[in-house]
Amino acid sequence: MEPIIVISILGGLVIILLFTGAPFKPARFVGQAAIKLVIGALFLFFLNAAGNRYGIHVPINVATSAISGFLGIPGLIALAAIQHWVL
Repeated sequence: MEPIIVISILGGLVIILLFTGAPFKPARFVGQAAIKLVIGALFLFFLNAAGNRYGIHVPINVATSAISGFLGIPGLIALAAIQHWVL
């Protein structure tokens, strides 16, 4: 499948969950996790866009999106520091 199709399907599911709510707790947890993954990917996108001038580039994948989505800005800073100093 093409990435745009997968992103569209996930985005549609997130929107449906936001409007209707989750009928049971496991679906609610999956919905919240998906939203945090998308937010993490957006954080990384903006970091890469702003950090391009300074040579900061953190790849956007499931692991880095999960870290930046669940930990927020401190996780994003930690990823940038790891990328800069370790790699």
